[in-house]
Amino acid sequence: MRNEQNMNCFDFSFHSADLRAMPSGALWWPKEALLCVSDLHLGKSERVARRMGMSLPPYETRETLERLGQDLATSQARTVVCLGDSFDDLQASHSLSDEDQMWITRLQAGRRWIWIEGNHDPGPVEFGGTHLKQLNIDRLIFRHIAQPEAAGEISGHYHPKARLHTKGRTISRPAFVFDQNRLILPAYGTYTGGLDTHAAVIDQLMRPDALAILTGPVPTCIPMPR
Repeated sequence: MRNEQNMNCFDFSFHSADLRAMPSGALWWPKEALLCVSDLHLGKSERVARRMGMSLPPYETRETLERLGQDLATSQARTVVCLGDSFDDLQASHSLSDEDQMWITRLQAGRRWIWIEGNHDPGPVEFGGTHLKQLNIDRLIFRHIAQPEAAGEISGHYHPKARLHTKGRTISRPAFVFDQNRLILPAYGTYTGGLDTHAAVIDQLMRPDALAILTGPVPTCIPMPR
């Protein structure tokens, strides 16, 4: 691993790929001009209102898409991989406003766009791009949910977050977690919660020497809290 930050990204090596953890929670692979994001959960406010009768401010889809647009502008990515749960459920993908649908179309223009299937969106959605269960590039495997015996795997699903104790206070932020076998991305969506890295399901997946990269203005790498 290279312990350096470049343009407010944290640079590290994973299975011979030089990667960058961006402040937003996006993953940038310069060699492939590939931007990877996980768990956008677009349409969550609509799904919560439909299923639970609760009203949330209906701005999360636009805010998530705006941040994604900023990351695409910064990186000039030619390929985008969305690691599953891009929509809060399949009906939510049909319920986006015309304006939000056009926003997605503009982001996709001129780019290779890959939707990885998640547990919230297990089937194809009516947007452009390619729909896959997983994607293999070089030594890396992109899928939604981590598999126990995988190597070179990049996944999402668990929405990891990590706590850092500093200067008498505790900071909790969405985080990348990785070891020599796997890399789990934080959730990118505005209304997504998080699962502490000391939760059993994450703790059991990761090796004892696993690291966490906290998102934020200056991504910070620490031993994964357990």
